[in-house]
Amino acid sequence: MQKFDGRSAVVTGGAQGIGAAVARALVDAGIRVLIGDLDDDEGKRLAESLGEHARYRHLDVTDAKDWRAALEESDEELGPLAILVNNAGIVDFHGVADEWPAQFRHVLDVNLYGPWLGMHSAAPILRRNGGGAIVNISSTAGLTGYSGLGGYVASKWGLRGLTKAAALDFAEDGIRVCSVHPGPIRTPMTAGLGEEIVTSQPIPRFGDPAEVAAMVRFVALEATYSTGSEFVVDGGATAGSVAISKGPNIR
Repeated sequence: MQKFDGRSAVVTGGAQGIGAAVARALVDAGIRVLIGDLDDDEGKRLAESLGEHARYRHLDVTDAKDWRAALEESDEELGPLAILVNNAGIVDFHGVADEWPAQFRHVLDVNLYGPWLGMHSAAPILRRNGGGAIVNISSTAGLTGYSGLGGYVASKWGLRGLTKAAALDFAEDGIRVCSVHPGPIRTPMTAGLGEEIVTSQPIPRFGDPAEVAAMVRFVALEATYSTGSEFVVDGGATAGSVAISKGPNIR
């Protein structure tokens, strides 16, 4: 396990869902965590519940000033920055023909430009601190296409590629960069989706945010020989369909 005792992490989109679970997992591992989000009420409530090793700060991931302030606060007040988890993300349920240009741009701004800006802003601090780990939360939509999710799919494929570029850029600085690809996880983002979308998976249920958080913790603290790598948490969804595999042989 990489020793980050007494050091800090910034988790974006950390007020609820996967981000909140990641914040809990890192605090449990002894990391001091700055939770960044736009939902101030939920973020403050979570930080209070996690105790003295967590605090909340309003963070718009598309705003360079917000990024600088959050990273500096974490580094100077919680302990030397060691981990960045780019989790903040949004979804727009429109296909390529139906999505308005402004909607498409907004999804890319949050899901792709935001993580780029975070890595760009964190790199000098992580270099000064002797290295660290960056975990970008992509999606199975960064591994395969989905209809009706043009902007989201584009942003998550982009984040997957950006992760590999950053891993190469930061290798000599001792900064590992990996992507985590959740499948259908039961969060506020997926609240309107029915169970039918998971019935053909090998594990036919929605995942829990804590299951993604366990992977993020592993990648950040234990996967010390991995960089530029993809870690999938999807109930086997990208492996294929159980319903199809049980059908007649096709020759």
